[in-house]
Amino acid sequence: MGKNLHPSVEQFKQFVKRHPKMIKEVRNGNKTWKEFYEDWYLFGEEDEIWEKYKGAKEEETSTSNGFMSKIVSSLKNMDVNNLEKHIASFQEAISAIQSVIGQFQGGNQNHSHTSAQNHHPFSFRKD
Repeated sequence: MGKNLHPSVEQFKQFVKRHPKMIKEVRNGNKTWKEFYEDWYLFGEEDEIWEKYKGAKEEETSTSNGFMSKIVSSLKNMDVNNLEKHIASFQEAISAIQSVIGQFQGGNQNHSHTSAQNHHPFSFRKD
């Protein structure tokens, strides 16, 4: 991409990097890049109209930091003994379910084995 852009376009690109909420406005169809460029060219970078477009990345970082702090505080407030009791009861429930399933599978295997022997009308044995 060896395109040489006009210096004002390069400056506008840098301006957009410092005002990332502009990207969302364009993607949502609220404004076009041409409109933003014309406003930037007419009003300049220091105008107060640009304040609302600053710092989306900072907000996203603070939001993710807030989420992580909630997780950390939840882990700090967790009662380990209570958690161990829940895990133990869950393991007991799984063991009970596995034993019931094992009984059904074992009962079906024995029943199918004996019924298969009974369905042969002729018995072939060596004398």
